[in-house]
This record gives sequence, C-alpha cells and structure tokens, in this order.
Amino acid sequence: MATTARRDPLTVEVVELIGSVVARYYEEYDQAAAEHSLTGAQARVLGLLSSEPMPMRRIAQKLKCEPSNVTGIVDRLEARNLVERRPDPDDRRVKLAAPTEKGRATAARLRDSLGFAREPLAGLSEEERTTLRDLLKRMLGQDPA
Repeated sequence: MATTARRDPLTVEVVELIGSVVARYYEEYDQAAAEHSLTGAQARVLGLLSSEPMPMRRIAQKLKCEPSNVTGIVDRLEARNLVERRPDPDDRRVKLAAPTEKGRATAARLRDSLGFAREPLAGLSEEERTTLRDLLKRMLGQDPA
C-alpha cells in the first residue's frame, strides 16, 4: 500500500516555511560567498573541507552532485591556494581535498559572516534549538541521539 502525502493545511504550511528558510539561507550564503570572491558551491565545498579532508566522491555525495562537478570546484579552489590535494593516508590511491591554512581562514571568515542562520536561532532557547535539531534529524531519518 502506497503512502499518501499529507496535504492538510498544517503540513502545507510547514513545508512552505522550511522552503522559505532554505531559500533565505542559500541567498545569504551566496552573498557571503561573493564577498569572498567565491561561488556558493565553492564556499560550500570549502566549508565541508574545513571540518575534515575528504575524497571528491564523498564531497559529491554530501552536496548531492556529480563528482566531475566537484573536481572543477576543487580545481578552482586549488588555483586560489584555498585547497590542496593530498594522498589519503589509509589508501594512497585516493586523493583527499584538504583546506590550506588560507582556506581554513577563509572558511572561518565566511562562517562568521553568516547572520541569518545564527540570528533567528539565537532567539530560541537551548531546549528549543535541541528540539528543532532532533526533529530535523528525525525528518532526515537520522538518530537524534
């Protein structure tokens, strides 16, 4: 038996609100990226890599795009000395993309310039932010713990 989509007014409103939040986030993210002479995609890759070096395939999976797109993005970041490719210590056949010191500093400045994501959340209590996080994780099929 197929699951029917919920079309009640509350569900429709929640879906529209989530869409508005995502659109505003991407709009601000792209503006902040442009201030650092980056495209939104370049900024997202740099942000991902600032937490840990990773192979192109994994970057593509996280960004939901083709690995060939990631290769071009990393090429452009590498040309600006923001990212470097290095062998994976666990499998030398695999190349990892990793931020340079300049790349880490740029990613930190970019993160610090994003107000939209932080400011509305700052208006929520820690308990409300925890509940929101847990609900979002649940929606994505992740364990909130």
